[in-house]
Amino acid sequence: MLTFHNICWAPSSFQLTGIPGLESQHLWLSIPFGSMYLVAVVRNVTILAVVRVECSLQQPMYFFLCMLAVIDLVLSTSTMPKLLGIFWFGAGDIGLAACLAQMFLIRCFATVESGIFLAMAFDRYVAVRDPLHHTTVLTHAVVGRLGLAALLRGVLYIGPLPLMIRLQLPIYKSRIISHSYCEHMAVVTLACSDSRVNNVYGLSIGFLVLILDSAAIAASYVMIFRAVMGLATPEARLKTLETCGSHICAILIFYVPIAVSSLIHRFGHHVSPSIHTLLANFYLLIPPILNPIVYAVHTKQI
Repeated sequence: MLTFHNICWAPSSFQLTGIPGLESQHLWLSIPFGSMYLVAVVRNVTILAVVRVECSLQQPMYFFLCMLAVIDLVLSTSTMPKLLGIFWFGAGDIGLAACLAQMFLIRCFATVESGIFLAMAFDRYVAVRDPLHHTTVLTHAVVGRLGLAALLRGVLYIGPLPLMIRLQLPIYKSRIISHSYCEHMAVVTLACSDSRVNNVYGLSIGFLVLILDSAAIAASYVMIFRAVMGLATPEARLKTLETCGSHICAILIFYVPIAVSSLIHRFGHHVSPSIHTLLANFYLLIPPILNPIVYAVHTKQI
């Protein structure tokens, strides 16, 4: 139901368009997107199952990997089933509460994943700097607390965002969101009310997480490389660096698509909306697909 307010409305639901400009290709697009989502789910569930049953993988790095697998399942599942519903059935209608919940899940768990990568950088530093005491420093309880801290940080950072939209932006110029999911800026740009506070908060949190976490991870690896250079033989240095290779690859897989998508969204005004939306979906699918491969390459049991 719509409540009219001059030329604006207070909608009880929104209409997602899918991939704007490519509506005629939605059925064909469902094939790669559906396949990628299925692969992401199977691979991450497999990681969880293998770590659960394989005793040799009951180590801090693989507990963090399980956290990544759960986060990746949440990120992909919060968007892909709805997107496939749009592709197959034209089911683009989404309630206001569901839209805000989807926005919260995406932003929150992306923030949590960044926090887990930071915790994994600390894990790699301890493993390289003091391997004999690695498991005594990073006990199961410590790993659990680090994961909980990353989750609480995500909730505290992102929790105000949907509340601000609900309370400060009650009316909209249109109920049609030119996107495949309730992306923050795609919703805010439809608001009739002053959205500057919401914009500033969303941008500030995004840059805070991206810049601070990236800087902290980079600082960890500076210390790791210093410790590696202090090892006696080249073979020992190479073997130690290989233990960090998977983590570095996973970090790049996570941060690079987000940075590219954010830069294009903010400054690529000449880029078509379909490219914006495709990139936004890919950065939610690429890490869930590739992370299990990255860690399986160096782990025989996986």
